[in-house]
Amino acid sequence: MIKVTFLGTSYAIPTPERNHTGILLSYGAENILIDCGEGTQRQFRIAKINPCKLTRILITHWHGDHVLGLPGVLQTLSLTGYSKILHIYGPHGIKKHLENIIRTFTFQLNYKIVVQEVSNKVFETDDFVIEAKPMTHSIICNAYSFIKKGKIRIDKNKLKKIKDISIENLKKLKQGKDITHNRKKYKNKDFTFKEDDKKVSFVLDTSINNKIVGFVKNSDLLVCEATFHSEITSEASKKKHLTAKQAGEITKKSNSKKLIITHISDRYKTNLQRLLDDAKKVFKNTTMAKDFDVVELK
Repeated sequence: MIKVTFLGTSYAIPTPERNHTGILLSYGAENILIDCGEGTQRQFRIAKINPCKLTRILITHWHGDHVLGLPGVLQTLSLTGYSKILHIYGPHGIKKHLENIIRTFTFQLNYKIVVQEVSNKVFETDDFVIEAKPMTHSIICNAYSFIKKGKIRIDKNKLKKIKDISIENLKKLKQGKDITHNRKKYKNKDFTFKEDDKKVSFVLDTSINNKIVGFVKNSDLLVCEATFHSEITSEASKKKHLTAKQAGEITKKSNSKKLIITHISDRYKTNLQRLLDDAKKVFKNTTMAKDFDVVELK
């Protein structure tokens, strides 16, 4: 199961209800933080999530509302016995920025940090892959996708045709191999099926561009910034952000299943429905993230 927890959903200026951007994706032993806005370590405590479970941090870009929480999180991990290797990924320049943070705040690190500058594949295991794609913002910026790979499953009803199948042959079927049983050959495709991949994409801070749709294609969940209403599309364009309507259009064109809009400007705090409706006119299966919302994909 993939679980997405929204720790912060605001635009550049936080509100009493919305913290700066921070999103936690949990899958198995992995706890991956996407951006770390100011106050993120406190959001962890409110959500009753132990930050020491963190395994990776994906930074979209180096604007303050997406990274000002990093010094606090890094220090908290040192003070609470963090014992893993913390992997931090981001666009070009992030290594120098991280070095400056550690130098500026002069706290002792009791664990190892590995920083990687990425622009395509971020990390891959047999079970999942994380991908990046450069976006168009006022500074260098990445979008990210987490893809849980579909596994080969055995159709138990069809398997009944093979009597007394060995454990070894079961393993081979799960590996996608054909087998021989009692001198008879059986094709893997006749007894197995492949699950669909599960894909969660994060597009935070970008202007509209022709790379987004292809990158987020077939997402089960698209988490996308929707900083402005389409009535002020020109302002969104000048500030290198998306409108809610554009987020809906991206979701529809990419054949994605669900849209959650975030990075909400405080100008809409008294009329959130208006911004949400701007996206829903284009893509109905849209919701607006609130701090501490949790979404699960099975």
